[in-house]
Amino acid sequence: MRPSQRMRDLGVVQHGASILAEPARAFDLPAEHDEAERITDELFAAMDRIGQVHPFAKGMGIAAPQIGIARAAAVVQPPGDAPAIILLNPRITDRSNETDEQYEGCLSFFDVRGLVPRPLKVTVETTALAGETVTIVYERGLARLIHHEIDHLDGLLYTARMRTGVEPIPVEEYRQTGSAWVYEGA
Repeated sequence: MRPSQRMRDLGVVQHGASILAEPARAFDLPAEHDEAERITDELFAAMDRIGQVHPFAKGMGIAAPQIGIARAAAVVQPPGDAPAIILLNPRITDRSNETDEQYEGCLSFFDVRGLVPRPLKVTVETTALAGETVTIVYERGLARLIHHEIDHLDGLLYTARMRTGVEPIPVEEYRQTGSAWVYEGA
């Protein structure tokens, strides 16, 4: 079974679905507190299902459009025992000029990996369930994970960030590169 079919079977919307190419609708918080909490719970449930069949040593994330919900919510699980990060209405307000280029994977087209340049530091503004704005700076691998999920909420896949002329490679070929970093799955 292809990795993309396994993800589809786990409820992950696959590449080509229009919901992945459209900006997600923001929450009106705190008025939509219960709706935001329900969707966040669904994201955690999806992460649990996926984690049962695929290990993510470098961390993983999932955005609401990837489970068929066109709302601005995502959850990122950093590597190790760090607590999950909930992103509601996230927006990148600043990014470093310094970048690196690493392979990324995506649950919505899990058969390939792509070499993606991203800033090494991003400043992200989110909305808490109670309605207050929270600003946090993320660096390196976590900045990459967060940026990838925010792109999903903006209707972008990582292929939109790849350099011109660089194409995704089959996961089998990626595994032969020996690359140390990949996000949303190895």
